[in-house]
Amino acid sequence: MSLAGRRIGFIGGGAMAEALAGGLLASGVAAIQIRIAEPRPERCAELRDRYALAAGADNADAVRDSDLVVIAVKPGVVATALAALRAQDLELSRPLWISIAAGVRLATLEAALPAKARIVRAMPNTPALIRAGATAICGNAQTDASDRGHALTLFESVGTTWEAASEDLLDAVTGLSGSGPAYVFLFLEALIDAGEAVGLPREAAEQLAIQTVYGAAKLAREAGSSPAELRERVSSPGGTTLAGLAALDASGFREIITRAVAAATRRSIELGEDS
Repeated sequence: MSLAGRRIGFIGGGAMAEALAGGLLASGVAAIQIRIAEPRPERCAELRDRYALAAGADNADAVRDSDLVVIAVKPGVVATALAALRAQDLELSRPLWISIAAGVRLATLEAALPAKARIVRAMPNTPALIRAGATAICGNAQTDASDRGHALTLFESVGTTWEAASEDLLDAVTGLSGSGPAYVFLFLEALIDAGEAVGLPREAAEQLAIQTVYGAAKLAREAGSSPAELRERVSSPGGTTLAGLAALDASGFREIITRAVAAATRRSIELGEDS
């Protein structure tokens, strides 16, 4: 679904807002369609200089006349920012609201906006900064297929997107893909340390480990085979890979990953209850 001609406002001009704005520009959205509200003058200057975008300190300027408004401020600032907007003469029920504020539930957003507000909550992850993100979205009852389609298009400009059937699934998304990059970074750290421990120079271990993880992920995405099938193909009987996999199995590698995702999911639920 095209966003051509749609006016898009951002409340907050941090790294994720910049990633989304950059993705929109790369997908063909004109700079004149995008407006960013950001309180730091130096950050506004960066965004104007880098992307030729309109950027200023007034949130109302980003909302006024916008068809989509992306809430890209820290979770603790959302209620204050929306309350300030409600105090002004703005048609807050007109735009589609898209929130990337982690842990802020649809019910919280609905309470802060007019009753008929169409709201999509999204959970992107940090690889969106290089347009390789994984994002899940869920719309409130006021949204229709067109609204959610526009949200999907927005996040597809910075990676892949999945629409969740219910908001509760976003906690599981947070535990898997939201926190997942950190698990991969930790695995990379361990792989590099292990390479050094068996005699590789640190620089070589880092170069080989990063490329190995990148290449394996790219192969998993493009080969048309499941990860299990790809693993089996490189696990020759009596070979080195099986020896390594046996050591991982003996250490409970799968169970450790399961516990990590479950712990992050539980914490997401707790944070949502506090929002």
